Amino acid sequence: MEKDIAVVYMVAGISSRFDGKIKQFAKVTETETLIEYSLNQALPAGFTKIVFIVGEKTEKPFREKFGNNYKGIPIYYAIQKFDSKERDKPWGTVDALCSAKDLLNCPFVLCNGDDIYGENTFKTLVEHLKNKNALASAGYKLKEVLSEKGSVNRGIFKLKEKNVESIREIFDITKENLFLKGLCEEDLCAMNLFALSPNLIDTLEKDLIEFKNKYKDDRRAEYLLTHGLNNLIKQEKIAMEVYVAPDKWFGVTNPGDELIIQEQLKLTKKKSQHKNKSNEPAFPIG
Repeated sequence: MEKDIAVVYMVAGISSRFDGKIKQFAKVTETETLIEYSLNQALPAGFTKIVFIVGEKTEKPFREKFGNNYKGIPIYYAIQKFDSKERDKPWGTVDALCSAKDLLNCPFVLCNGDDIYGENTFKTLVEHLKNKNALASAGYKLKEVLSEKGSVNRGIFKLKEKNVESIREIFDITKENLFLKGLCEEDLCAMNLFALSPNLIDTLEKDLIEFKNKYKDDRRAEYLLTHGLNNLIKQEKIAMEVYVAPDKWFGVTNPGDELIIQEQLKLTKKKSQHKNKSNEPAFPIG
């Protein structure tokens, strides 16, 4: 009997940059929205359940678009709520994950709904969940996400072989300041893509309650999943492995990014066709 494994999408927020529109619904091919494209890449990995973690503003449009089934795979909805009178934003990605606690009774892959990760990347994490007890993530080489101009913020893995020793959130990374920040281009950064187990949520929830009590007067404080996982790794409560993502990673941040993605997907398709003819990988690993 096949092991049940869920794919969980965080789609709770509407970016202010998109003027109230849902960026996951931006068209990236002639027929597919961003979220549909990602789902079409994910499902061949063998997921048996889809969970959308929605917000109070995104629940209705997602339900209207997808209903309770996508290509034969059942869809479930978890709602991340917050009191807008007391806070400017929700409590972060750990809070989002805890919102889906009652729906997650099997191993799952957690990801962003506005990113494209690649079919092989999903398959890598699903195979891990089928065969190993440790948690896992996919990492992307820092040199691939550095901008020619401007800076990026990334969670950086510190590894001992494939095992994670820490995940550090580092801000304002540029090509010029890598050395000053103790980084190198070959470092792996987090993609907000994790293979997790249900029992992890109870542990994270306890930390979330403490965080909320500590920052109850801060209207914008967020408990990020990378912070939560890093705390548990350092306390040796969990073990996590990292795989180099075998596919290209990109997503939508600003209006117009979907146009760039359309061109990147065309290029990816051409490289894939070339790979099939030459037996060379479309995107080098390592």
